[in-house]
Amino acid sequence: MKQNFTVRHGALDGVETFLAVAKHRSFRRAAAALGVTPSAVSQAVRALEARLGAALLARTTRSVGLTEAGQRFLERAAPAFDELVAAGEAARNLGRRPTGLLRLSVPRAVVPLILEPVIASFCQAYPEIELEIAASDEMVDLAAGGFDAGIRLGQFIAPDMVAVRLTPPFRLVVVGSPDYLGRRRPPERLDDLRGHACLRMRRSNGSIAPWSFVDDDKAVEAIVSGPLIAHDYPTLLGAAIRGMGLAQVPGPLTETPIADGRLQALLTRYAVTTPGVFLYHPGKRQVLPKLRAFIEHVRYQGVEAPRPSA
Repeated sequence: MKQNFTVRHGALDGVETFLAVAKHRSFRRAAAALGVTPSAVSQAVRALEARLGAALLARTTRSVGLTEAGQRFLERAAPAFDELVAAGEAARNLGRRPTGLLRLSVPRAVVPLILEPVIASFCQAYPEIELEIAASDEMVDLAAGGFDAGIRLGQFIAPDMVAVRLTPPFRLVVVGSPDYLGRRRPPERLDDLRGHACLRMRRSNGSIAPWSFVDDDKAVEAIVSGPLIAHDYPTLLGAAIRGMGLAQVPGPLTETPIADGRLQALLTRYAVTTPGVFLYHPGKRQVLPKLRAFIEHVRYQGVEAPRPSA
């Protein structure tokens, strides 16, 4: 079915020309200001009057004035046209230089690992950009949510997205606290996980994620059980540190608690390597300068430091 448009096609034709004539009270001076011929100005105004069904200008051989209809049209059209010009300039600014609101959807675990080290320096480097970070582990529709880009583990990014690497590949590491491992024998094989309290992650689609491993170059998924189901890795990591059970989390999250003795790495020979963390966006059209500036800043400000966990 054909759509009925509120503003008809061509409804704005001639408006700028009329406003120029109304301002200068002269077809010739309006033509000079617009860079066209007086004849072109006259034709545009006549076409506008014909479309509106009312005379807007009263013409004599010596002067040009406004009719009552012209005065009313001027009072409404002039501020509206100024807003259109301002809107166009604002859009052009977004396309010319880094400015405007930059909205990112990111997992909670990414904020301390990747974003916190660069947020302050980015905002200082680009004061015309407002950075909004929506920390959520739900997979969101970027367009529907009004986001410019998202950040996720590479395996969770749809293939039709443009992905920009932010970290090297890293392992998913099984960890447990000394307190927990003092009560339970550390697992040495994948089958040993059946006797352990395993902390699990619920995916955004509602399913509980199995634990992923590699055994003799073959991918293995282990269905585990335990006392806690969380929706994000930081919660699982914190529960493991408190001795609630074992957790499988991204290697970069475990580096500090393993180094200071709060956690121990387990089943390392079965650890699977993930693609790493990526920024992703639709990318079907030209990337706006604000997003391009963020990508360049994050990639080249030392954020790629996290290395695969041992």
